Amino acid sequence: MSPRLPVRPRWTADDVAALLAAGPDERIAFLPASANAARLAETLVALANAHGGLILLGIAPSGRLHGLADPDEALDTVQAAELLTTPPLIIPMPQVIEHLGRPVCLIEVPPGLPHAYNLNGRYLTRTAATNRLLSSAELAGLLLARAEAGFEARPAPDAVLADLDMAQVEAYLSRLPGQGGETWQRALQVRGALARTDAGLAPTYAGVLLFGRQPQRFLRSAHTTLVRYSGPVMGDQFLRQDAMGTLPDQIRQAEAFVAANMRRGMRLTSLTREEVTEYPMQVVREAIVNAVAHRDYAIRGDGIRVLMFSDHMEIYSPGRLPGHVTLANLLNERFSRNEAIVQALADLGFVERLGYGIDRMVSAMIDAGLPNPEFEETVAGFQVALRGHGEELVSPEPTPRWGNRRLAPRQERALAYLSEHGSITNREFRELFPDLSDETIRRELADMVDSGLLVKVGDRKATYYILK
Repeated sequence: MSPRLPVRPRWTADDVAALLAAGPDERIAFLPASANAARLAETLVALANAHGGLILLGIAPSGRLHGLADPDEALDTVQAAELLTTPPLIIPMPQVIEHLGRPVCLIEVPPGLPHAYNLNGRYLTRTAATNRLLSSAELAGLLLARAEAGFEARPAPDAVLADLDMAQVEAYLSRLPGQGGETWQRALQVRGALARTDAGLAPTYAGVLLFGRQPQRFLRSAHTTLVRYSGPVMGDQFLRQDAMGTLPDQIRQAEAFVAANMRRGMRLTSLTREEVTEYPMQVVREAIVNAVAHRDYAIRGDGIRVLMFSDHMEIYSPGRLPGHVTLANLLNERFSRNEAIVQALADLGFVERLGYGIDRMVSAMIDAGLPNPEFEETVAGFQVALRGHGEELVSPEPTPRWGNRRLAPRQERALAYLSEHGSITNREFRELFPDLSDETIRRELADMVDSGLLVKVGDRKATYYILK
């Protein structure tokens, strides 16, 4: 039996030693340094059509360590092999690891890939330590299980190379080890961001979403709507922001919005005061990244929504659960609808390539003393609801509701009004304090915004304020 293959951002020489000791099996393959791209592609296809696994290049089938004469040439061979498969295989960047003084190339094939892969029309799988052709019945089952179309891999209509932001492309490629002497076009083709058309290489939908100058020009609904309501349900009083641009930019904007608009306070834990946020930020981040990574971008007219309420928040993503994943097996099964987008976000440090992070979300909520995330499939999408600390953030000690802040009496009265009514306008503030001048009212409200107590919503006569 092969050792459990953990999620690793970087593999080490110790990992190589453990894999060599285990020997080849259904998830571990050894190939010599002399293996050409076609031979390597055969094993890539076999693992991709099975349950994923690892290839160690530079190892004899017997397990004897030979090493690589030219690691850069080996990396080029791996990328050539990825392009030989149909469809092209998108996998993490291979790693060159020195073991016992000899370089070895470790190639990782994730589980849960969305396609049935073939090499020159040959559909292979892996049994024990052998690659073999799928039987007719096995192939039919695989095609049925992986029937989702790869929308992200389609060339975006009218998109050309000039539509990509080269600063973002270069920043991305700089994070990838072992690029060798390949061009940026080939590197992006291997990553699924470019596809070959009759007119030459062109950006795919994944390419414009990840690196485009104006992604919404090609997919108008590829944005994230961020809303903070003052109460427990949708109402007329809210703060809204639309996160636009590339997917990494949208993730950063969404994280910043939630961080700026969630409660912070004190909580008693084992008789000690602990400063906490309304929701664990790592859980919020996982939920947002998952929504962006796994949404169905073929669905038009609907986008990702992050809605914050006074007692919970909801993260909605268009598209129901992909492939064979269901609510019942969500914690254990893996299936990537958008393999290129998921891989790029993993390369950029947003998400672990081999998992959705759902199990981490559950664990973090439990550790924070909060209810489990609530997962729901809607008619056309998937939603996660998080319930935070809410009023528990207010210290049970006899201190003001607003923690250790030193507030003027007028500010305390205004905040009490906000707690009861949900919002306050300049006119309502004036009714509370009729002797104050308009300039004093404006200044005091501005001070409470600057100090992080209030959020200003609207402009000019439509301006009102809600609790932050």
